[in-house]
Amino acid sequence: MAETKQRILIIEDDCDIAALEKDYLEINNFEVVIENNGLTGMERALKEQFALVLLDLMLPGKDGMTICRNIREKVDIPILMVTARIEDVDKVRGLGLGADDYITKPFSPAELTARVKSHISRYTRLTKNSGSQKKPDELDFGDLRINYATHQVFVDDNKITLARKEFELLYFLASNTEIVFSKEQLYDKIWGENMYGDMKTVAVHIKRLREKIEKNPCEPLHIQTIWGTGYKFIA
Repeated sequence: MAETKQRILIIEDDCDIAALEKDYLEINNFEVVIENNGLTGMERALKEQFALVLLDLMLPGKDGMTICRNIREKVDIPILMVTARIEDVDKVRGLGLGADDYITKPFSPAELTARVKSHISRYTRLTKNSGSQKKPDELDFGDLRINYATHQVFVDDNKITLARKEFELLYFLASNTEIVFSKEQLYDKIWGENMYGDMKTVAVHIKRLREKIEKNPCEPLHIQTIWGTGYKFIA
């Protein structure tokens, strides 16, 4: 019996770039679907089964940021944003809306393929092991409660909405209090790759977590920076 190929959805209005992405992913045994319009691309992402979405920022019909938010609210699949912009504000917005990572044009086909494989592999491991790994139902730090079973976070009994990677990062740090982790270690643990990763991704997620769970993000009580080394969680 032939092996079922994993499906990738490319939402990209530049036909040349979309074709290039499709060619290299198909060489690596993926089945690829291309949508050149943001609205129709989002509709397919919500209705059909895909292993990952490659999402451009600038699209006709509906912009990439809105698509990312809508997909993340309804479907739990890896989203890799593809952007020609280099401004950190766009990266922060995309990651904050639920994107798992981003890749900046121009990029090498080898990098694209490696990133796609890495995110799919990590997502598969997480979903496969989530029911079998023994984890505490809830971590309680008084003002901060983190419930693994429901993926809910509460600060002073107020529910805080976190993107999937934000939750994974917070739960990992909170499960290992007082231990200092470098950006490289956190990226490898949460994003599952250390070859092509951008360490700014870690800093962006740390910043957003502090904004959401700390009473004063500028003077965090829980997620602390160890200068020159990394980050640690204080109970």
